[in-house]
Amino acid sequence: MNLEYKHLLPEDFSPSSRVWIYQSSRLFSLSEAFDIEDAINKFCEEWRSHGADVKAYGNLFFGQFVVLIADESQAAVSGCSTDSSVRFIKQLGEQFHVDFFDRTTLAFIIKDKVQLLPLAQFGYAADNGFINGDTLYFNNLAATKEQLENNWLIPVKDSWLARKLKTTI
Repeated sequence: MNLEYKHLLPEDFSPSSRVWIYQSSRLFSLSEAFDIEDAINKFCEEWRSHGADVKAYGNLFFGQFVVLIADESQAAVSGCSTDSSVRFIKQLGEQFHVDFFDRTTLAFIIKDKVQLLPLAQFGYAADNGFINGDTLYFNNLAATKEQLENNWLIPVKDSWLARKLKTTI
């Protein structure tokens, strides 16, 4: 699995650009991925904040993560425009029968694939060697472009899960 994604991010966006990461409850098929990417591009082209164009970028990463980025150097993203992005993601979820808002399911790279694991099963997975400190984890808490570049796909030992890992050993 190719884990390179940084080259897909817009170079002309500020490192402090706001980021929203939505993890799907399943991997999308190739045809679904094309439809989703079209919808993301259309949303980003039409995204407005108080009538001003939002300098926006969006993409589907690893067939399972919708990432939206707003460079607020031109127009700040307000509550209403954030709400419109959430509505867009909810519509995608309804259209493709997936959940983008389950924050209790974690994503890891295991055996060269994105694998989802309920948080409640993390201890079991660690105790049984399915996950260790070097397992790559998708830290969907990344909130800026800089964090997306440097702290999205990280080893478990470098994430908030490290303390949970210690309690399971």
